[in-house]
Amino acid sequence: MFEIPFLRPNLVKKERLLSYFAQIEESRIYSNYGPLNKKFEERVIDQMFQGTGAAVTVHNATLGLMLAISQSKRPQGKYAVMPSFTFAATPLAAEWCGLEPYFLDIERDDWQMNRDQLERTVEKLGPQIAVVVPYATFGTAIDLSVYNMLVHRGIPVVIDAAASFGTVTPEEAAQFGKGFTGAVVFSFHATKTFGIGEGGLVYSADRDLIQRIRQAGNFGFSSARESVMPGLNSKISEYTAAIALATFDQFQTSIDKRKAIIDSYRRELARTGLLEQGWSVQKIQGNVPLQFFSILSPSSLDNREVVHRLAAHSIEARTYFSPACHQQKHFKRYPHSNLRVTEHVAKHIVSLPLWEEMNETTVQTIVGALASMGGEASK
Repeated sequence: MFEIPFLRPNLVKKERLLSYFAQIEESRIYSNYGPLNKKFEERVIDQMFQGTGAAVTVHNATLGLMLAISQSKRPQGKYAVMPSFTFAATPLAAEWCGLEPYFLDIERDDWQMNRDQLERTVEKLGPQIAVVVPYATFGTAIDLSVYNMLVHRGIPVVIDAAASFGTVTPEEAAQFGKGFTGAVVFSFHATKTFGIGEGGLVYSADRDLIQRIRQAGNFGFSSARESVMPGLNSKISEYTAAIALATFDQFQTSIDKRKAIIDSYRRELARTGLLEQGWSVQKIQGNVPLQFFSILSPSSLDNREVVHRLAAHSIEARTYFSPACHQQKHFKRYPHSNLRVTEHVAKHIVSLPLWEEMNETTVQTIVGALASMGGEASK
């Protein structure tokens, strides 16, 4: 056991669920896009997306990606273009839709999919591209103008925004993704900022797309309960919807707590001067209530050594995403661009603890442990 664990999920307490459970008992509807699910979807659209677009819940974000890709992809396309620096669920979802991942590099500063490579790949592959799947790295907002242009050119886009629920863009003062006519997929896994155990959400400004995803997530049923399209079962139960509603009731409090911890990390990094000693952090866009805090170690110090040294201080850290997808056994056979930045980041990324009961002293302990390595690395 670590004195400072990496994550400590803190789901909504049972007392906040009781009024919603009572509504389930009264309605005796337990699944199939029931009244609590409907209420949650409507609250999300009204409060997070300012009434723009539509959303459908899914049992988890991987199913959300599968459904969004399947309902968006060009039928004759072969490739799902995506960054290699993403979670394995992204290429796996593409595979389940009959596509091959095509991995691109990331930008050096914000760790988003490399836009120059994307442009060249679109020109190179042309109609072989079935869908483009950018990843909103670690919850950051991304520049949607690039992807809006692709959609307007007839190239479908599904954004893996697994950790971005709660990320607000300054331009819109609204949830990241608002107004995007492709699909945006969010995760509600227990470890996410908006954690309900298992679950997710697919958003789009294209209401017809969301309706197709909803239908495909209910066995492809028509109103006559006849399968008229490929489908599966992605529905959440009313009990999961109750947890989502109760979590939504206190979501701003969770966001505020995380922002305070993030601010503590940034103050300590400035105070210790680590960013002048070869350490670096992601350039993020928008107000992001991070799931964890990521940092790159100096070139002379790889992330496995950092994790080992932090463990000696009883601090648990992880290395998301190391190895990157193209370095993993199952995905090595797929085509990719030059991935120099991805491979550097995968070798040096360290994901640091972030959970809502942390305080400034805890952050000081973590950054202090890094500072001791920084001094050694800079000699």
